[in-house]
Amino acid sequence: MELEICFKVTGSLFLAYVVVVAWRLLNWVWIRPKKLEKMLRDQGFKGNSYRLLYGDIRELAALKKQARSKRIGLSDDILPLVAPTVHAAISKHGKKSFVWLGPKPLVYITDPDLIKEVLNKIFTFQKPSGNPLTKLIGDGLVTAEGDKWTQHRKIMKPAFHLEKLKDMLPAMYLSCSEIMSKWKEMVSTEGQCELDVWPYIETLTSDVISRTAFGSSYAEGRKIFQLQKEQAELVMQAAQTLYLPGMRYLPTKRTRRMKEISNEVRAALTPIISKRLKAMQAGKRIHHDLLGQLLESNSAEIKENKNMKYAMSVNDIIEECKLFYFVGQETTSNLLIWTMILLSQHSYWQKRAREEVLQAFGSNKPDLEGLNRLKVVNMILLETLRLYPSGTVLTRTTSEDIKLGEIALPAGVLLQISIILMHHDKEIWGDDAKEFNPARFSDGVLKATNGKTVYFPFSSGPRICIGQNFAMLEAKIAISMILQRFSFMLSPSYRHAPYAVISLQPQYGANLILKAV
Repeated sequence: MELEICFKVTGSLFLAYVVVVAWRLLNWVWIRPKKLEKMLRDQGFKGNSYRLLYGDIRELAALKKQARSKRIGLSDDILPLVAPTVHAAISKHGKKSFVWLGPKPLVYITDPDLIKEVLNKIFTFQKPSGNPLTKLIGDGLVTAEGDKWTQHRKIMKPAFHLEKLKDMLPAMYLSCSEIMSKWKEMVSTEGQCELDVWPYIETLTSDVISRTAFGSSYAEGRKIFQLQKEQAELVMQAAQTLYLPGMRYLPTKRTRRMKEISNEVRAALTPIISKRLKAMQAGKRIHHDLLGQLLESNSAEIKENKNMKYAMSVNDIIEECKLFYFVGQETTSNLLIWTMILLSQHSYWQKRAREEVLQAFGSNKPDLEGLNRLKVVNMILLETLRLYPSGTVLTRTTSEDIKLGEIALPAGVLLQISIILMHHDKEIWGDDAKEFNPARFSDGVLKATNGKTVYFPFSSGPRICIGQNFAMLEAKIAISMILQRFSFMLSPSYRHAPYAVISLQPQYGANLILKAV
């Protein structure tokens, strides 16, 4: 009798458990998405009707695949190629639109006032956790939230102060000089040469980040750079697939490779960091590179608070170094290559920039004071970042039920700000929004944007890129040294196909014709 009762109780508990699990699953895949859909539509947002589990994921993936196969002309609109999903959604539904990433709606935010609010309220609008595999490229300041982000930002900020960056100019100059020497040798035989400058620019910026971050040369950092580049491709693939809880533990080919790369990068960085820490403990002089500055700032934080919990762990430092390599290299290499491509098309601006550089430096080594006075070059770089920002989107999620302007948003809704959409909007920039016109920045960014949050190539608000000054300084010295020595134009073999692999790159390289000046 007692055994029979026990079985009945157990059966009832199991049935109750199954009902609870089934209800939660039904709520996740259908009931909640339909409630969110009604809530958004009632507030004027438009989008496709929700479809069970997958939503719009298959269509979005097809759009991205189709975009990769396209070839466009130099004067064509790049939005369908670079941002096919947001372009398709807004073309079909208008600026107040949304798409479905599985059971979650992703809402496009295009109003400058709302963008400002999202980017300033960093603890309300946080970065989505998403697929944990995407963090394998580097789980540091870029992905951190809350107290961890506050502490890491505080510790890292001194390393990127302009006074500290001044000490890194010699390393930047040396890296640029090596590439200039190679190009000069190629050009010297016939007075000009045709080459894909993209791999050389990647080498240059990788060498700069290796020297300025770790005091090593590109040759020593090559393995880390190549691994991080491969990781970026895999991260992009992972981000485009529906992630279900636990999927990171499945031993798929891509998952295994991503974890292998992460371990290899960690194995390469660990001895570099350990050697520095031992040297610090022995009282040896701190290197004036980014790693040295980071370790010094971290040590000062420990002494000030007398508690290790306020400091970065060795693992934290490794993750930040992984991001040094990827973000530090990618941002500047993309800025430089698109600047060269644009100046190849616009000889007037190339001539103006060269005249300014020669007037400032002649054939001498560029110095910090002169670089800061380069108004035309600065205008050109700002306009390049407008047309071809390294990062094309910013994604956030709501951490609680809130109101954004007049919009009511429940916790867990995804918000996306398309940088490239805002940078190319004719309502903001005028009829020439898609054209290269550095003159729009002749009186600075504030005047060009009328003080609105419509230009943010390095993000905006408290989370603005900590390496912005580093990237701009490196770009100025590199473009100055190129203009001192060469003129350049597009090769007939150049194929215009910008595409986003986390950052915006030329899919088929950058074939240019270089001439000595």
